[in-house]
Amino acid sequence: QVRLEESGGGSVQAGGSLRLSCEVSTRRIRFDCMGWFRQVPGKEREGVAFAYRTSGTYYADSVKGRFTVSRDITQNTLYLQMNSLKPEDTAMYYCAAGGSDCTVAAGVGSWGQGTQVTVSS
Repeated sequence: QVRLEESGGGSVQAGGSLRLSCEVSTRRIRFDCMGWFRQVPGKEREGVAFAYRTSGTYYADSVKGRFTVSRDITQNTLYLQMNSLKPEDTAMYYCAAGGSDCTVAAGVGSWGQGTQVTVSS
């Protein structure tokens, strides 16, 4: 069974930074698509940032210029560098992995347990 182990969440003030990590439990599988979703109570899970194994990244408009997603293919680890954080970034952040398109929930095959990010004003 493949597990996605997340870390790096926490509480910061507006304008601060956090770096999230997502480690895949096995190096046997190299997902074509990996990325991050976030969710707040009462709302659907929202795609945030994604990185493809071959090339390319995708970002939600709300985080462009502030967040950077990257993958260490050799170590099978995904990262999300979050800078200039805003209170509206507060959410539970979930690592996701799947096939060629995991930018929507239907394309996700594996989910992390979630890590809380809280940004105060």
